Amino acid sequence: MQISNQEYKQFKPLLFSLGYRLLGSVMETEDMLQETFLKASLINEENIDNKKAYLCKMMTNRCLDLLKSSSKRENYIGPWNPEPLMFDYVRALDPSELLIQKEGLSIAYLRMMEHLKPDERAVLLLREVFAFPYSEIACIIDKKEENCRKIFSRAKQRIAVVEGESLDYEKNKRLINRFIEAFQIQDTNVLLELISDKVTLFSDGGGKVNAAVRPIKSFSNVLAFLFGIYKKAPADFFIHVREVNKQPAILIYMHGTLQSIISFYIYKETVNEIYITMNPDKLSKWL
Repeated sequence: MQISNQEYKQFKPLLFSLGYRLLGSVMETEDMLQETFLKASLINEENIDNKKAYLCKMMTNRCLDLLKSSSKRENYIGPWNPEPLMFDYVRALDPSELLIQKEGLSIAYLRMMEHLKPDERAVLLLREVFAFPYSEIACIIDKKEENCRKIFSRAKQRIAVVEGESLDYEKNKRLINRFIEAFQIQDTNVLLELISDKVTLFSDGGGKVNAAVRPIKSFSNVLAFLFGIYKKAPADFFIHVREVNKQPAILIYMHGTLQSIISFYIYKETVNEIYITMNPDKLSKWL
């Protein structure tokens, strides 16, 4: 299949966006993207009417094969958080609106995707995020349209818990800034306004650094855990709020190096879940 430079620039953001949402990993997505374009260049294009759909099918199937065959999640030490996606990197891809839109990109959404079967992930994304018609989805995943509709309905039900997530960047940023200010002066009353009593914290160290190997639940336990980290921080500790996965997140630096990224699931102006990603393999691209 002949792919011009213009077509490569046109399709690359779409394929990256699709792969990242399926896998929750920048590194794995880049590998699948490279493999897709390489395999596509070796295919006879006489019977290919729609390059975009065909490339999406190739990318989707490679990602699904990886999801079905990989045991990384099963053997992962502690909670698994998606690899954070910094948008300075995204913009360097010269992305289309399909890549930078907020829907289906938050850490909370991508974590929920882990509860779906590979085919459910694909159908949900292709339909809800990328607005593919069922006829094309059926061709991409090699299933009947009727089956795709049922898969979509089932996936929607399973991921409904994050349907009400706030994606208002500026409003969320104000909430996070209030959280930082209250946390620094240990104003529990303000923190009680901002954080749910039933908040859960997922600390992802991947066995590479010290992290909680189980989710931490309840306001008091989560706050105790965070204050414990804060008290042990070195003198050169500092934080910075930046755009991660199209939402404000807290970047924590120690000894001049990015040590962790904290993301939030915000529902009705309240923090319901906190995700701390410390696994150095997931931060190396942003160092």
